[in-house]
Amino acid sequence: MEVAVNLDLKTLNVRQDITYYNTSNDSLISIVLNDWNNAFSDKNTPLARRFSDEFYRGFHLAKPEERGNTTILNLTDSDNMALEWERTDKNPDFIVIKLNRKLRPGEKMDLHLTYIAKIPSAKFTHYGFDQNGGMNLKNWFLTPARFENHRFVKNNNFNLDDIANSVVDYQLEIKLPAKYSISTDLDSVSKDESNPSFTSYLFSGTNRTDFNVIIEKQNNFRSYTTGNLEVVSDLKTKKLNEIQRAIVINRVASFANQFIGKYPHSKITVSQADYDRNPFYGLNQLPSFISPFSDEFIFEITFLKTYLNNYLKNSLRLDPRQDNWVYDGIQIYAMMKYMEENHLDQKMLGRLSDMKLFKSYNITNLTFNEQYSYYYMLMARKNLDQPLGDPKNTLIKFNEQIASKYRAGLSLSYLDDYLNHNIVPESVQEFYTLNKSQQTNRYDLETILNKKSNKNIEWFFRTIIESRDIIDYKFTDVSRTKDSVQFSIKNVTGVYAPIPVYGMKKNEIAFKEWIEPKNNDSVYHFERKNADKLVLNYDNEVPEYNQRNNWKSLKSIAITNRPIKFNFAKDLEDPYYNQILYIPTLTYNYYDGFTPGIRFHNKTILDKPFNFDINPAYSIKAGTISGSSAFSWNQYYRNSTLYNVRYSISQNYFHYAPDAAYFRLNPMVQLRIREENFRDNRKQLIMFRQVIVNREASQYITDNSKPNYSIFNARYSNIKTELVNHFSYMNDIQFSGDFGKLSGEVEYRRLFENNHKLNLRLYAGMFLYNTTNSDYFSFGLDRPTDYLFDYNLFGRSESTGFFSQQYVIAEGGFKSQLEPSYANQWMTTMNASYAIWNWVEVYGDVGFLKNKHQKEFFAYDSGIRLNLVPDYFELYFPVYSNNGWEIAQSNYNEKIRFVITFSPKTLLNLFTRKWF
Repeated sequence: MEVAVNLDLKTLNVRQDITYYNTSNDSLISIVLNDWNNAFSDKNTPLARRFSDEFYRGFHLAKPEERGNTTILNLTDSDNMALEWERTDKNPDFIVIKLNRKLRPGEKMDLHLTYIAKIPSAKFTHYGFDQNGGMNLKNWFLTPARFENHRFVKNNNFNLDDIANSVVDYQLEIKLPAKYSISTDLDSVSKDESNPSFTSYLFSGTNRTDFNVIIEKQNNFRSYTTGNLEVVSDLKTKKLNEIQRAIVINRVASFANQFIGKYPHSKITVSQADYDRNPFYGLNQLPSFISPFSDEFIFEITFLKTYLNNYLKNSLRLDPRQDNWVYDGIQIYAMMKYMEENHLDQKMLGRLSDMKLFKSYNITNLTFNEQYSYYYMLMARKNLDQPLGDPKNTLIKFNEQIASKYRAGLSLSYLDDYLNHNIVPESVQEFYTLNKSQQTNRYDLETILNKKSNKNIEWFFRTIIESRDIIDYKFTDVSRTKDSVQFSIKNVTGVYAPIPVYGMKKNEIAFKEWIEPKNNDSVYHFERKNADKLVLNYDNEVPEYNQRNNWKSLKSIAITNRPIKFNFAKDLEDPYYNQILYIPTLTYNYYDGFTPGIRFHNKTILDKPFNFDINPAYSIKAGTISGSSAFSWNQYYRNSTLYNVRYSISQNYFHYAPDAAYFRLNPMVQLRIREENFRDNRKQLIMFRQVIVNREASQYITDNSKPNYSIFNARYSNIKTELVNHFSYMNDIQFSGDFGKLSGEVEYRRLFENNHKLNLRLYAGMFLYNTTNSDYFSFGLDRPTDYLFDYNLFGRSESTGFFSQQYVIAEGGFKSQLEPSYANQWMTTMNASYAIWNWVEVYGDVGFLKNKHQKEFFAYDSGIRLNLVPDYFELYFPVYSNNGWEIAQSNYNEKIRFVITFSPKTLLNLFTRKWF
């Protein structure tokens, strides 16, 4: 390639010659070139849809000059004959070249291309042009796609760093302005500075699938030589000098060379951009001023993770999309071995583990390597884990970047512990060596492991790698004598995998034995060796679903296998104890005032089947005891679109008026349904509940409504949401002795190409029968009465004043307060809003409502909406409605409506939706 860099226009002008050797056994009539730079060309590419699916707004809202594309000017063969090529709207990130003749096995062909690569902004993927005028280039040029199984691998660019290129010998001549420097992992051949305006560089590389080029005004990269390898890095660390960095880099490079194998190239880059794309989660969330780790350790683990990632990506000749688990497995497995060799006693939370304040917390007692299983288990307990062997593009974001990656490393560590005799490390080295001579896939690693193992390890590949089956064992019958123990094991899930059994004496290991419990009635005998407790999977070698049932006391008198432990706030699940967590709470409503309390619950970071949450509190304003509680049981179905059934019962006791309290009892069953494709954002919910409400009489409430009532409620919702499109449907039916009602709601949201957003909501509801003589159960035009006590209304009985202006997007959804404001027969409304600038929107509502013995009433309103944080903080300013020009009327401040939510869970959902 001959490349001229234009940093002002953010373009690369490329003349490229490709000599393509057909090393396959097939005759080729076309050649596929990867063109991943063109994935940034518009808002409708597969990459753009991936960004939308993960709620990333930056790409859709970007300016045209921030996007990238590839403009092909000329494409000919060795006879200078133009070649026909195709790039479709569906697949803009690769081109198919139709050859003028068949390219038979062993033959070669020359291709000549001229094109302009417009480089995108680095803010999308960390690769591209940056704010300082430089470029970090990755996947910017046209290169032949990998050929395998009689076809070219046609992977779209999904920002997964998994391009499937053929193995190529490169020669790159690149010209850039003289004041700029260049860093790359290609070998330097020559440098020409004869022209004062620009510098010309010549680089080469052999047997490579990709390379990096970084262009900067000020060169931030430093070169470190370790053995025969040059490491070029710009990883940030302010407090380490060059000597300290060099020591860390040499230690990591030497380890990789010995543990994995010799790096096949003479140079490797380890950039800050590479790390920022795949950080070490946990470390990257901590601000520097509270970091519990030393600066040297942070630099070391940061460099280790990024170095190993680049080391393997540049060495293994795998399809990184289909065989991604191999990259991840070797990387995390090597990291775990490195930590065992160099930081065996390092804790997950570093120096915090030494503080007496945190000694009782399980999260501070875990070793650094033990954290990996918890990240995986976080998804397994949510029933969101996916098979390790699935293609990378099918994984949800948390699995792709964290959970599956860590489980892959844990799985190799598990196999290593089970086989012993250094079989797994030797197999990794042999597989790594094989990649230097040929294109490989996951089955080559499987073949090597099977060849070296003296045990049948078919279960490892079929169960651990290719399925999402979960492992769970527990003790059943246990008996002991002074010198021996006898027990049987129950396979809770029916999934076979070997597991270690430990005998513990005063928290020290007395013995460890691997068992293979294929049958539930198998009985095992071991020498007791003075053990006072039996433990399955003590060191968490096996990625087991539930470790809370892994303990059995051998003492003569044992009240419980797991004693109770109280912890403040939050903690990781501790399988050794029954944990009860407690934390102060503070809630508010107009009638109770500020309500301090204390919450007792068992919700650790990992989900459990059974949860309780008890929150007694004291209402300062009312001077009475109040509070809430909830108990729930989750039942997960692993292989069904109905993936979760939740049984729960909750209770609430607060004031609904200045002089009266309410008690609500809410038994409920929820059925959650998802698509077979876990990445599909469509979610369905079927809910059945009985809401039982007892209200004290109040002199302030004179609406003739029954103080005590019971309502059966069934609801179905279907929601598919992403950044660009949102569509939801909800149907609700309610029955009580005095009324029956049916309602439905449809909501549509669209973010247009011009970055303006349209929201539409249609609501319709009707009474099937209604014998009530008040509007307490009627449909609300501008605010529901909330007789089911579902919404967090600060002043639910207020009809005037500030708290009456609280807005809830429910039922009629009007913002202006009109009369009549209730409907006791039927109501139909349409709510619309349109963004005119950023978070400023115009809204309009229209609708009809019908009351008994009255004509239909046509309602309308309009105004301005400030959508500052959706569902969290919004303001509505009415302008014109049935009331006339509201903006010109007196007491206008009393007409403004607001949405304020103090629930952290609401704001947290804005973050977690992009991960789960």
